[in-house]
Amino acid sequence: MAARIKMTSLLPRNLSVLIRPVQYRDLDGIERLNQESFAALTPQGARFVISQMQQLRRWYGLLKFLSWFPNPLQYRFCAYVAEQGRMLLGMIQVSPFNRTRTTWRIDRVMLERGADKQGIGSQLLRHCFESILEARTWLLEVNVNDIEALALYRQNGFQRLAEMTYWEIEPELLAELAQGEPDLPNLLPVSNADAQLLYQLDTASMPPLVRQVFDRNTRDFKTSLFGVLTDAVKQWLTKTEVVSGYVFEPQRKAAIGHFQVQLDRKGGAPHAAILTVHPAYTWLYPELLSQLARIAQDFPQQGLQLASSDYQPEREEYLERIGAKRIEHTLIMSRSVWHKLRESKFVSLEGIQWSEMLQGLQPARKPIPGGMSWVQPGKSPSSERSVPAKSEPLNFSGNNSSMEASSQPESADAQQEN
Repeated sequence: MAARIKMTSLLPRNLSVLIRPVQYRDLDGIERLNQESFAALTPQGARFVISQMQQLRRWYGLLKFLSWFPNPLQYRFCAYVAEQGRMLLGMIQVSPFNRTRTTWRIDRVMLERGADKQGIGSQLLRHCFESILEARTWLLEVNVNDIEALALYRQNGFQRLAEMTYWEIEPELLAELAQGEPDLPNLLPVSNADAQLLYQLDTASMPPLVRQVFDRNTRDFKTSLFGVLTDAVKQWLTKTEVVSGYVFEPQRKAAIGHFQVQLDRKGGAPHAAILTVHPAYTWLYPELLSQLARIAQDFPQQGLQLASSDYQPEREEYLERIGAKRIEHTLIMSRSVWHKLRESKFVSLEGIQWSEMLQGLQPARKPIPGGMSWVQPGKSPSSERSVPAKSEPLNFSGNNSSMEASSQPESADAQQEN
């Protein structure tokens, strides 16, 4: 490790850092960066990264070919590397968060230990901001204890959006929950015809700011034929099975709860569930978790992992009450493309020539005194004139306008009195 740091420090300082898309020759360097990040990952996260690298080596040629033209897998692997003197200093991987690609997600940023992490990381982030023009908002998730990553993202304009807590229900507790009989008379399977109901449920289950950043629509809850085939192949390769369903409210004709659980048929990893509940129907949490526990009974005995956000206090309260274990606490951060980076130089107002800055407000020619006069010719100024009587008209004369105010109605009334 010391040799690597020394080699990094011996690079010519005047050699610029090149940001470019990932090539096949970069896979060895990316794997090295992955191994260095294992210390900050959980065992499950390390296994996931290893499997990702294996799949990347196996399918790199196909993924590279698919990235050349529009298709559902065009952005399956969109990554850039920072290179200086043929040495890999960092890598960033991004992907679209929604179908319209208005919001993009930063999947991971890996940096060389001996490199300037703040400098190299900022260059990678800003390259993505400038090259992916269709992105209006950027999104990422970072562990709250990763101080270096938090400093990097805050320096580049990311701000807190929500806090996430990941929970794990132990197999013994899951078996206990499976003994209950869930009261879900209107539990239905999910299809593309239910996309509008799931979109409305997703909209109602989050605050306006989070909803604006996620920017989902009905298309995000539909699955194309190509997506169905892709998911089937993925489940066959990873030995997993995905089960989903939603709870329908017939009176309001709306979905009030939805779940999707990925079950591991090999028993090597915990089951993972995604849970969405309408804020007005929080009594569904015990029923849906009991349903998930009953589904998991047909698979190898493993724990169940799910997440809760800081705007879902009822879910966190219920998970604490049943004895679920907290395994990770993360922070979701977002950045708008309109956010101005704090890198502009301070400009003193004393050196600004206001006559040059406000040229549009300068007169086009020298002003000429006009003919408007408040004193009629041949009469004394207003200070020497006597105050007119009520019956006398008040005349205001000018170049282009004339306004007369008289007390004719009063004189007419006087005539009537006479």
